[in-house]
Amino acid sequence: MKFVDEVSIHVKAGDGGNGMMSFRREKFIEKGGPNGGDGGDGGSIWLEADINLNTLVDYRYTRRFTAQNGEKGGSTECTGAKGEDLVLPVPVGTTVIDAATQEIIGDLTQPGQRIRVVQGGWHGLGNTRFKSSTNRAPRQTTPGKPGEERDLKLELKVLADIGLLGLPNAGKSTFIRAVSAAKPKVADYPFTTLVPNLGVVSVGRFKSFVVADIPGLIEGASEGAGLGIRFLKHLARTRLLLHLVDMAPLDESDPAEAAETIINELTKFSPALGERDRWLVLNKADQLLDDEREERLKAVVERLDWQGPVFVISALEREGTEQLCQAIMQYLDERTLRLAEDPAYAEALEELDQRIEDEARARLQALDDQRALRRSGVKAVDEDDDFDDDEDDGDGPEIFYVR
Repeated sequence: MKFVDEVSIHVKAGDGGNGMMSFRREKFIEKGGPNGGDGGDGGSIWLEADINLNTLVDYRYTRRFTAQNGEKGGSTECTGAKGEDLVLPVPVGTTVIDAATQEIIGDLTQPGQRIRVVQGGWHGLGNTRFKSSTNRAPRQTTPGKPGEERDLKLELKVLADIGLLGLPNAGKSTFIRAVSAAKPKVADYPFTTLVPNLGVVSVGRFKSFVVADIPGLIEGASEGAGLGIRFLKHLARTRLLLHLVDMAPLDESDPAEAAETIINELTKFSPALGERDRWLVLNKADQLLDDEREERLKAVVERLDWQGPVFVISALEREGTEQLCQAIMQYLDERTLRLAEDPAYAEALEELDQRIEDEARARLQALDDQRALRRSGVKAVDEDDDFDDDEDDGDGPEIFYVR
């Protein structure tokens, strides 16, 4: 199935039914009086998070949705039928944005969660509503109100605990294949991964976490180069980032320089995303001797001035992957416990999540605007997008070796 993570749709709620003007006319009953009924309310449109969906492809070609109108009122004070609500299923993790104002209407992060995006029109009143002691034969009715309509932008961000970062061919897809049942494509050329892949990693009994693999980043990705920029927003909701670095690249490039490239592109895309907890994972260790491993490990750590955990693994041979998964599970458990016990920590994480969302949306919107200007022949003005990413002070990296 084609992966679609952004669509624009138009939704129109149902109009309310008109009120009825009617008078009672029966044999032997004189001056029966008004008996026109009210109309029915128009149907509303809801979006509902469906756990069985993982893409917005259903809205790629069908983009206009209209709810049912309410029926007009009837005689003998019969109320018109209400229009049925229209429920549109979307994947869990969908953000709903008003296209006109860029206001976030809602965020569907739980299965079964619903939000009403447009309200159905109110029903019109029949002439029965207007009778009184001084107005015994009213000829007044009101029309039904039109339903709301608006243009919406739907953005899907995959929900995963762990996000993978790295250059093309760093071994991200191989890592997912090694630790989960997911089978993303693996080949010896760059950009093998074209869409995000999710894998569920089981760690012991009743314990698991979800890993998200996005297409590889290249230098200039924050300015729109390559494929990864489109999917960096999917890392906004992850809890931990794993930065995979190829220790033995085929082109004999410097692993330390490759690692630095990814960090620069990440912080340019969103400085707040650069503050997310991140572990360094040096992959393809099976292709090096012990002395070479140690030399390249030190070079990367010194070049990045890395203060967090460092893992040396071989995803292909599954060396060190189990230890890494155990450490991730322990981190997630400790994080969950701290969120429950430390309100200040929970508030700080919520604020960081919101900053990442805002910065990612602003960056993607700026890139879209630049593309639109280029298509129109107008030269875009370059802006300074450099941000300082201060590293946290620490006692030094915690390094895990494969033996």
